[in-house]
Amino acid sequence: MRKDRFSRCCLFALMLLLARQGIADARRCSPTPWDEIGPFYRPSAPVRNSIGKGYVLTGTVRSSADCSPIPNARIEFWHTGPAGTYDDAHRATVVTGKDGRYRLQTSPPASYGQRPPHIHILVDVKGFEGLVTQHYPKRGAISATLDLVLVPESEQGDGGGNGRAEDLVRPGKQHR
Repeated sequence: MRKDRFSRCCLFALMLLLARQGIADARRCSPTPWDEIGPFYRPSAPVRNSIGKGYVLTGTVRSSADCSPIPNARIEFWHTGPAGTYDDAHRATVVTGKDGRYRLQTSPPASYGQRPPHIHILVDVKGFEGLVTQHYPKRGAISATLDLVLVPESEQGDGGGNGRAEDLVRPGKQHR
């Protein structure tokens, strides 16, 4: 009897600890910082998850409200090729799965001018503010994980998103 009571007490404490951890994790789901879209964005990149070899970028698109995964998010990627110039061969659109996950296989981006190697990212999904950001691969890395955290449109109040909505090109918006 005493052992049974001890087991139930431990189980209750464990459940309480896990519940608190879940709440703490949700609070840590900060929106992905914005970065410039740059002058080389072109809408309607081809739908494909491979635009080269040598570097794999994976992650999950999540809601900042509760860190839940966002399915069917449309992500556009573009970056320079090995010669340091932007071209159609290094543009892709990936759509997240039911679990909000994405995967892009590509060649490592080259630097140009004073810019370090980077991959441009534009995320668009109904019900969330669009996002424009960039990923900066670490030198010599062959892969990275980058979760993209979006703000629900209803959290913005006026829908303006601190002026971001006016600056964002939302390529799939007319098709919603």
